Amino acid sequence: MASHSQQSPNIIDIEETSLEFVPYLSSFSSLAIEDPTPLSSVSADYLITPSPDAPPLTSSYNDRIRPLLDAVDKLRHLKVAEEGIQLPTIVVVGDQSAGKSSVLESLAGISLPRGQGICTRVPLIMRLQHHSNAQPDLYLEFLGKVVSTDETHVAEAIKVATDEIAGNGKGISHTPLTLVVKKAGVPNLTMVDLPGITRVPVHGQPEDIYEQISRIIMEYIKPEESIILNVLSATVDFPTCESIRMSQRVDKTGERTLAVVTKVDIAPEGLLEKVTADDVNIGLGYVCVRNRIGDESYEDARVEEARLFQSHPLLSKINKSMVGVPRLAQKLVQIQATMLSKCFPDIVRKINEKLKSDVSELSKIPQKLSSIAEVMIAFMRIIGLSMESLRKILSRGEFDEFPDDESMHCTARLAEMLNEYFEELQKSDGNKSTENFLMDEIRVLDETKGIWLPNFLPRAAFLIILQRKVKEIANTPVDFVAKVWNYIESVVIHVLMYHCDSYPQLLSSTRRAAQNLIAKMKEKSFDRVMELVEMEKLADYTCSPEYMTEWAKLMAHQNAFRDVMNDDHYMSPQIKIEGFGKIEVGHLRLYSSTREQAFDLKMRITAYWKIVLRRFIDNLALHLLLSINELVNRNMHTDIVKEVMGSHGGHGIAMMLEESPPVAMKRERLNKSIRLLKQSKEVVAQIMDRITVNVD
Repeated sequence: MASHSQQSPNIIDIEETSLEFVPYLSSFSSLAIEDPTPLSSVSADYLITPSPDAPPLTSSYNDRIRPLLDAVDKLRHLKVAEEGIQLPTIVVVGDQSAGKSSVLESLAGISLPRGQGICTRVPLIMRLQHHSNAQPDLYLEFLGKVVSTDETHVAEAIKVATDEIAGNGKGISHTPLTLVVKKAGVPNLTMVDLPGITRVPVHGQPEDIYEQISRIIMEYIKPEESIILNVLSATVDFPTCESIRMSQRVDKTGERTLAVVTKVDIAPEGLLEKVTADDVNIGLGYVCVRNRIGDESYEDARVEEARLFQSHPLLSKINKSMVGVPRLAQKLVQIQATMLSKCFPDIVRKINEKLKSDVSELSKIPQKLSSIAEVMIAFMRIIGLSMESLRKILSRGEFDEFPDDESMHCTARLAEMLNEYFEELQKSDGNKSTENFLMDEIRVLDETKGIWLPNFLPRAAFLIILQRKVKEIANTPVDFVAKVWNYIESVVIHVLMYHCDSYPQLLSSTRRAAQNLIAKMKEKSFDRVMELVEMEKLADYTCSPEYMTEWAKLMAHQNAFRDVMNDDHYMSPQIKIEGFGKIEVGHLRLYSSTREQAFDLKMRITAYWKIVLRRFIDNLALHLLLSINELVNRNMHTDIVKEVMGSHGGHGIAMMLEESPPVAMKRERLNKSIRLLKQSKEVVAQIMDRITVNVD
C-alpha cells in the first residue's frame, strides 16, 4: 500500500485492488458434485449425526466458499447495498403455510418460530456455517446489537428480536434480523427468509398486509444477483401459487429460480408429473423434501425422508437427484458457489468505482471556512472565477465550462439575435411596397409645394417621409435591446449560481447586485436607442458613397418609367425596378405634374434607407459590445463588492458563506458513503490477499 501524502481533507487516496482472482473463483463452479449415493446404501449415522471429525455433506466447497461468503456477509452487514451495490443472495419465498420455516429448520437443524398467521415478520438473514466444534454457536444481530442464544431458546430469541424490530402486533418491517448458526454438519449458506405471502389479513394483521409483504419480496428478488428459493406445497397447483407469480415477474425464464416442494407425503399423487413437466419454468430445478413432523428429531426426520423416497410407490419414481434435504443443501451450496464466482469481481469493481466517484464529488464541494481571512479569500476567489467565466463566454466566445449548454454559447447567440434584429428591420420597411406606387410621395409633395422652380424637390418632403419610416420601426430596436439584456442577465445569473452554488446567501447578494447593474445598463441602452431614433428623424445625412451609387442605379429606371407614362398603347402599364419587381403604374397618369418628382423622392428614400438601417444595426452592435465589455471588466466586480461589503461587512460575508443545509447534508452523506466503501474495500482486500495465497 502506498503511503498517504498530505492533501486536502476532501481528497482521499485510493489504491486499485487487483482483480486477479477469477481463476480461483472459477474453480468453485468446476467442482463436480456427484449425484448423492442411494440413501439405502448410506449409513444413518453419516446422514444424521456427523461427528466433529467427519466432514459435512458439502465439505468439498467449504474451505473455498467460506471466505467469500464471510466477505459477502460482512458487506451485507455494512449495508453496502445502500450504495447501489447488489450482493448475491439466496432469497426464500413462499405462500403462507407452504413450509418455508420447516425447510430452513431442516437445513440449519434448529427450531424457528411457528404458529398461526405470519411467523416471519422481518427479513431473516440466516448465516449457516459448518464448524468442527461439538458445541453449536448461535447469536442474533439486529439494530446494532448482538444477542447470544442456543438451540433450545433460538425460536424465542427470534420472536423477542422481531417484536423489538417490528412491534408487538402483527405488523411487518423492512429492517432485517440476522441469525448466525455455527454448527457441525450444516451447509455453508447464507439465505434471506421473507414473510410468507397472504392475501387476507387475519388476527389483527394490517389491512394492506399483502401489499407490504409484496414490496419486501420484490425488493429482495428483483436484483439479478438474487437466487430465488421458491418453497411450494405439493398440495397445491404450482401455477396458482402467489410466490410463483411474483418470481415470474422478475425471472421470466426461471434461470435463477430453484423450487423446493414440501408436504410430498401428504400429496404424492401426480407429483412426478408436476416436477418433470415444469409448467412454471423453474430453471434451476426442483428438490422434493420431507420436513420434520411433530416431535421428530432432525436425525429421525432425515431417516424417515430417506425411507420415504426409497420405498413409496410413487415418490420412489422421482429421480434421486431431485429428492432430500441433503440434495437441497448440495444444490444450494453449488448454486451459491456459481453465483459468488460470477458476482464477486463485479462487486469489487463497483466498490472501487463508487468510492472514486464519491471522493471526486466530495472534492468538488468547497471546504468549510473557519476564519474571516478564509472567508475573504473564498469570496474574492468566487467573484474572480465568476468574472473570468463571464469574460470567456460574453467577450472571448469560449464556452468550455458549458460545452453542452448552447444557451451559454453567448457570442453565437448574440450574433443570431443581431441577425434576427436586422431581419425585423427589413420586414418593417414598407418602402418597397408596390401597392399604390408613389402615392404617399405624391401626397407629401402636394402638402409641401411652395413658390419655387418647377420639378424642385423640397427637403421637407424627404424629411416627412423619413420621419414617418423611422417612427414605424422605432419599437424594433427597443425590443431588441430588451431581448439582449434579458439574455445577458440570464447568462450572468447562471454563471453566478454556478460559482456560488454552495453559498445561497452570497448568491442572493451577488444576484441582486448583478440585476441592479444590468437594469442600469439596460436603461442606458434604451436611452442610446432613443437617441439614435431621434437623430435619424432630425437630419438626412451620410458621407457614404453607397448612397449616390444606389440612387443612381435606381434612377436609371426613370426613362422606362417616362416611356410607360407617355405611351397610351399600354393597356395595363407596368415597369420593373430592381428591388421592387413588377409594378402597376397606370394610376400615375393622373398625376403628370408630380409623378416624376415622386419617383425621384422614392428612389432617394430607398437608397438612403439602406444607410439608416445599417446605422441602426452597427451603432447598436458596437454599443452593446462596449456595454458588455464594461459589464464584465469594470462595473460588475465593483458593484458586487459594494453590495456585499456595504450591506454586511466582513462578518456579514462570514455569515453568508455559511454552508447551506443541502450542501452540509451532501457532505455528510458523501463522508458516510466513503467510510462505508473504504470498510468494504478492506473486506474485499482481505479476501483478495487470501485468494492470492491460495492461488500461489
